Amino acid sequence: DKLRVRWAEVDMQKIVFNGHYLMYFDTAVAGYWRAMALPYHDTMAQLAGDLFVRKATLEYHASARYDDQLEIGIRTARIGNSSMVLDCGAFLGEQLLVSGELVYVFADPATQTSRPIPQDLRDALQNFEAGKPMVDVRVGGWDALGQAAGPIRAEVFVKEQKIPANLEWDTADAVAVHAVAFNHFGLPLATGRLLEHVPGVAKIGRMAVLASMRGSRIGRSV
Repeated sequence: DKLRVRWAEVDMQKIVFNGHYLMYFDTAVAGYWRAMALPYHDTMAQLAGDLFVRKATLEYHASARYDDQLEIGIRTARIGNSSMVLDCGAFLGEQLLVSGELVYVFADPATQTSRPIPQDLRDALQNFEAGKPMVDVRVGGWDALGQAAGPIRAEVFVKEQKIPANLEWDTADAVAVHAVAFNHFGLPLATGRLLEHVPGVAKIGRMAVLASMRGSRIGRSV
């Protein structure tokens, strides 16, 4: 993630107050989940658990100042039985300003008692760190993909953009080629369609990406 230091984050020493780096890292963790094409709350609900911070450590090497443009890096360093460790770094250009380590425990959301990290989540983390694709884009007709594409379009166009439902759905869906991006857990995240208006001339339309996944380049994949 990239961010610019705000006025409110600088202390009386005219450098970023030390506690704000935890906020920077936590914000970047949200971007990390987005890059994995995993909507956090939906993913945790599907896994019947949640991740709780057990330990956070920071090491300060240099200071950031007002209006600096920082890059925040996150990677999975280790995955244990019920815990996982994220390495974090705040960089100004090539210079490492602050490094950190966040220890998360996967647990029952009601009792906060630890549980083994599900294999599906373990696989998703390892695949991402290995540079493997995080989405599977499937192409086909409305009969095959309409059940997945429909709710995305309803959420984005009808609910979010306030387009009347009777204008969103048309007879072109039956003849268009549709694409839907699914994540590691089979959750549909984005869709679009290719419609041939006249022989040899087609147009991409009805492009929709769920709000939580925007900025993750899933639309480009579609």
